[in-house]
Amino acid sequence: MINQIKQNLKNIIGWKTRRKIVILSIDDYGNVRTASREALQNLRKAGLKLGRFDEIDTLETKQDLEGMLETLSSVKDMNGNNAVLTPFAVPCNIDFEKMAEDNFSNYHYEMLPLTFSKLALKDPAAYEGAWDLWEEGIANRLLVPQFHGREHFNLKVFEEKLENKNPELLASLKNFSNPGLNNLGSKTVQYTAAFEFWDFKENQRFEDIIEDGLNAFEKVFGYRSVHFNAPCGSQHHIIHEVLRKNGIKYIDNPLIKKEHQGFGEYKTIFNYTGKKDSTGLIYQVRNIVFEPTLYGGTNWVNYAMQQIASAFRWNKPAIISSHRANFCGHMEPENRKQGLAYLKELLHRIREKWPEVEFMSADQLGDLIATEK
Repeated sequence: MINQIKQNLKNIIGWKTRRKIVILSIDDYGNVRTASREALQNLRKAGLKLGRFDEIDTLETKQDLEGMLETLSSVKDMNGNNAVLTPFAVPCNIDFEKMAEDNFSNYHYEMLPLTFSKLALKDPAAYEGAWDLWEEGIANRLLVPQFHGREHFNLKVFEEKLENKNPELLASLKNFSNPGLNNLGSKTVQYTAAFEFWDFKENQRFEDIIEDGLNAFEKVFGYRSVHFNAPCGSQHHIIHEVLRKNGIKYIDNPLIKKEHQGFGEYKTIFNYTGKKDSTGLIYQVRNIVFEPTLYGGTNWVNYAMQQIASAFRWNKPAIISSHRANFCGHMEPENRKQGLAYLKELLHRIREKWPEVEFMSADQLGDLIATEK
């Protein structure tokens, strides 16, 4: 009963439509996390405390992408369009080789296609042809990536730990990996949260990172991103101005956001889909949670269907939130098999229950909201 009340309450306020619109907003694409099973074993031996994400989440393989593209292609909406994935992606990763050559003294990054090409040489069974599948998915509008930051970790924390020769960070880098390592952060800065800070002045550095990251995104994916979701969903609205100046029109924000103001002080902000801030950014609030392999004990397809029904009851689009880790199989092939099976079941049940459904990318929904406001 409490769950049902919450599902209804989160859909009362905000932009409405009688159209049955479904968005798949899935985070963490393009990000190197744990390189391989061998790397995972080495990191465990080194004493790193690793979580579930680190155990299964890897840069998407050829098999991961093939499975995802097949799943999306297996269902069409009322307009004959396939289901479409909005992967919130990073265009850059650590250049592990260059950092080793530099004796791990300075940060060096590389573009995502180079990451794929290096991995294709090291592990052709998993990565040869993977970037081609990315390009195929984009060309066929099965994948419409949007900006998730330049990289998926906090550069200030990274550089501080690098300077101090932190053994956990060095072990990760030597194993071509960059797991969560959230014990490296602090109460206000998670290691994986690229735009978190302690001193408010740290936001100034984010301006250059954002501009450089969006330019890199365009080089990597072939178009300018218009939608942004911060790693871990955490950022201060002070960076919205630089996002807007660099082409971002839409931004994901949680329904209730604890926004850090600096030095451990927080402000509670209420958000809703269609909210427009002073810079002109239009907000989207994800109202469906779907994490089928990350968190057990729940029938995630049934739970997602209940949440979608609640969204449609209140004339709201169904914005499904998930993570790449649910659909990765490089470490555990069964994880990919199960995750994609659940996703396919969900998409087909949506089509069966609501024949008038329309599948859209997150930026398409943003365009629709902007047009109708």
